[in-house]
Parts: sequence; C-alpha cells; structure tokens
Amino acid sequence: MGSSTSFKNSPASIKKTPSKSSDTPKVKAGSTLSSGLARNQPGDPTEIKTQKKRFKPGTVALREIRRFQKSTELLIRKLPFARLVREIVQDEFGTSTYRWQSVAVLALQEAVEAYLVHLFEDTNLCALHAKRVTIMQKDIHLARRLRGD
Repeated sequence: MGSSTSFKNSPASIKKTPSKSSDTPKVKAGSTLSSGLARNQPGDPTEIKTQKKRFKPGTVALREIRRFQKSTELLIRKLPFARLVREIVQDEFGTSTYRWQSVAVLALQEAVEAYLVHLFEDTNLCALHAKRVTIMQKDIHLARRLRGD
C-alpha cells in the first residue's frame, strides 16, 4: 500500500489524442486552395463521373434466367468437369489410369447438366408447393425422393 510507484503517468494510462496539424492544408478533389493550384475546371474530363446503373433487386436475376434458358451451351467448364470425372474414376476403380475420348466426357457432361436442370426444376416446384420462392436443401431431398433417385 505504501508503494512508491505511481500509475498516473504509466504508458497504459496515458491516452493520446490525434493533434491537428496546421502546416499543410488538406485538399479534396475539385476544391481549391487560396492560391488556386488544385482547381479543376468544370469542363475537365476528370470531373465527369458516370454512376453505374442500379437495377431493382431481382431484375438482373430474371434477365440471367432468360439468357440461360435461351442458350444451349454448357454451363460447367469443360476442363474442371473432366478433372472431376478422372478423379472419381480413379477413386472408384483403382490406381490404373484410364484414357477418355473427348466426346465421351462431353456426352457425360451433357447428361449431368440435363439431370441437374431437371432436378432444379423439380426442386423449384417443391419450394413453390411450400409457398416459398427460395429453394432449400430439403426441397432437393424431397425432389430426389419423389423421383426415386
């Protein structure tokens, strides 16, 4: 109790507040100093800023749905899908490497994407039946069970 050490001036108890420096004035873009050094003219091309158009929520999603429904291209990239196929075959059938024709991998990818599209259609119907617009994992489970998968 009769400690000679005082905690008033210890570094942990001293709070420093940031001091404002009046040496150099801070200049924002488009503002001017008293000498007029950083002044931008109204017609300068750097002044023109176009703001990106914001669409209402859901508009872009509906546009993407229409675009993907019109198109017939594959949505899963070919090389990652081929790697996945090779990995699954290697895990299932051992260490020997199998050679794949490109049309075989392509046919497999077409079948997989058709299966997934049909599964998501059924999943969406399950979600709508539950009076929801968001699909959930339980909708996928129900759709697969109803299909017999």
